[in-house]
Amino acid sequence: MSIGLFDILGPITIGPSSSHTAGAVRIGLVCRMLLEEDVKHAKITFYGSFADTYHGHGTDKAVVGGLLGFRTDNEKIRESLRLAEFRGLSYEFYTADDPKLHPNTVLIEATSRDKTVRVQGASVGGGAIRITEINGMAVQIPFVEDTLILFHRDSPGVLAAIAHILSSNGYNIGNLRLSRTRREGDVITVVETDVPVDGTTARQLRSVESVTEAVVIPHF
Repeated sequence: MSIGLFDILGPITIGPSSSHTAGAVRIGLVCRMLLEEDVKHAKITFYGSFADTYHGHGTDKAVVGGLLGFRTDNEKIRESLRLAEFRGLSYEFYTADDPKLHPNTVLIEATSRDKTVRVQGASVGGGAIRITEINGMAVQIPFVEDTLILFHRDSPGVLAAIAHILSSNGYNIGNLRLSRTRREGDVITVVETDVPVDGTTARQLRSVESVTEAVVIPHF
């Protein structure tokens, strides 16, 4: 694995903190990307250090900015709470304590017009993040590569079909991880690719029996 200069320095970001601002923006943005629609309502729960300092460090503005689709360098993040009203996004902030979690953890339960998603993530330093839960299922997703997230049932042949479609369309699988609730239950498969998966390939993946959704999240 190669490490570039920007992996060390972190992303260009609106301050004051790469952990409490940039990372929080990116977690909110992942939540919006998973919904694939404008967020209409969000329940946001901060843990640990986030819970203690979210207002003073602007973590509340950062998460809402990500839910609005802002990237880490967007100056509109500073006004995101006000802008949310004009964009039709309502939100609630809560704090909680769980010593098992990373101290910079946020849980977002977001609803769009047609979907609901629950995302838990931690800001682990320098703007880097780790998504640890999606819809109640434990995952480990750093989003350091172009990422494809597939939601499907645990059925024989599903992974083979996914791999065949990606290979047939010229995509190389750099990494693949899956989480499942139980045998023959729900599965989240995370595939890291060398380049973002295009819309046509994503549609082919959605047509696989037992696959309910395929979400492409380019490296950001």
